[in-house]
Amino acid sequence: MATEGGGKEMNEIKTQFTTREGLYKQLQHSEYSRPNRVPFNSQGSNPVRVSFVNLNDQSGNGDRLCFNVGRELYFYIYKGVRKAADLSKPIDKRIYKGTQPTCHDFNHLTATAESVSLLVGFSAGQVQLIDPIKKETSKLFNEESSCQHLWKVEWNEGRENEGSRTSEEALVTVQRLIDKARVTCVKWVPGSESLFLVAHASGNMYLYNVEHTCGTTAPHYQLLKQGESFAVHTCKSKSTRNPLLKWTVGEGALNEFAFSPDGKFLACVSQDGFLRVFNFDSVELHDCRVIARGHGHKSWVSVVAFDPYTTSVEESDPMEFSGSDEDFQDLLHFGRDRANSTQSRLSKRNSTDSRPVSVTYRFGSVGQDTQLCLWDLTEDILFPHQPLSRARTHTNVMNATSPPPGSNGNSVAPPATAAPPPLPRSNSLPHSAVSNAGSKSSVVDGAVASGVSKFATLSLHDRKDRHHEKDHKRNHSMGHISSKSSDKLNLVTKTKTDPAKTLGTALCPRMEDVPLLEPLICKKIAHERLTVLIFLEDCIVTACQEGFICTWGRPGKVVSFNP
Repeated sequence: MATEGGGKEMNEIKTQFTTREGLYKQLQHSEYSRPNRVPFNSQGSNPVRVSFVNLNDQSGNGDRLCFNVGRELYFYIYKGVRKAADLSKPIDKRIYKGTQPTCHDFNHLTATAESVSLLVGFSAGQVQLIDPIKKETSKLFNEESSCQHLWKVEWNEGRENEGSRTSEEALVTVQRLIDKARVTCVKWVPGSESLFLVAHASGNMYLYNVEHTCGTTAPHYQLLKQGESFAVHTCKSKSTRNPLLKWTVGEGALNEFAFSPDGKFLACVSQDGFLRVFNFDSVELHDCRVIARGHGHKSWVSVVAFDPYTTSVEESDPMEFSGSDEDFQDLLHFGRDRANSTQSRLSKRNSTDSRPVSVTYRFGSVGQDTQLCLWDLTEDILFPHQPLSRARTHTNVMNATSPPPGSNGNSVAPPATAAPPPLPRSNSLPHSAVSNAGSKSSVVDGAVASGVSKFATLSLHDRKDRHHEKDHKRNHSMGHISSKSSDKLNLVTKTKTDPAKTLGTALCPRMEDVPLLEPLICKKIAHERLTVLIFLEDCIVTACQEGFICTWGRPGKVVSFNP
């Protein structure tokens, strides 16, 4: 077997690693997997995914965990770094025949100790709404009539000395009239009790409302908005039905999407290698530019996520911070204009308070090379034209939230044209160059006037502001969209980007045109390809295609446990 310096095996699986803030350690007692732990053949199966929810109960142990392995779906109490996992007692276990779960998401807004809403996407295109606490399956979406199909669900109530119960439905005739392709990502719209978004391998996304039906005939669509490499359609129907909207984005499959914490922005990654960021309510494409390239993985990247709890702050007085939590929140949101505005406020405060501050953002990535990488992104890379102070560095653990954008391992952004001054030297590598990216809008503004107000009223009125009373409704008006004729709008065509012509442009800068980042750590942590990376306050959670969900205790957060 090949070895490297020191005689260590190159294929050695790491169970701990050290960063500037301390030691992260894998907690064997907190590992979750299928209870029988039989070897799992991952070839040809769908990626293992993990979802968390807190039930907001008074017990102090309200965290719940859901994960899928093959045809199975498990729902456990998650004890994290505190206690050992009990794999013999899942709250809910389901085995599906005829289709496989591919992704899932909890509605955090409605979760209680008595009930929780869980959306599950499947390999055959369906989406199921279940309650794993009540053992209920309330609704099924994109499942109408025509080919033979069998749903078989088995669940275990997690009580001692009780066997599992099996419910098998009769053969039914089904035809997925909305989309037949595999579901790649499903998420609740932030702040909404009923809206959710679904992405498919067909390259389409659909906005649903759990209160509406899907209809018995294929939906008909009318164009709402169209721009470079995307189009959005509304469902044309006499009565309100699902889907409310159909998004077509890029070329090839939509691998993943993510909302910003406030729900204003939507980031999508497609098989064509592009990351596109939209204003979700106004359906507008934002300008982005490539600010750096990360060099560390040896194969395809599966997940990229920001760590909202670890922020490195450089300041003259390490005991004080001159920016508020709100300033940090603003900097962490999508949208460079808003971030620049916040940076300006910080700079003004720095000049008056004489306490210069800069922030380093931590993010992580996992890939099919079984490697976990942690990275630090500094403000001199994000804001290359503004001088930053150099002072002592310390680590703050904060409760800020940041958008965990979906990723397929590409760093290409939508087009821009203006050329800013040279970028600074990277903190990771001694490398600097000039970027050709800029901020000119690439959005084609316009919409079909009729139908816009209907869409805004029927689909977005129920999104709730988390900072107000629960019964306060937010009315998301789309009146600022230009009212141009549908004929003029239809003249705008979707454009295909020729990969051979994008290299060396703002779409895809050459290696020497942007700073090159190296990871803080790059460790092999699994035998199979990694599919999950989630940052929690006291730990990091990873999962591999074998179905092992591992908990990595943060420095100073690991406590003794009772088996």
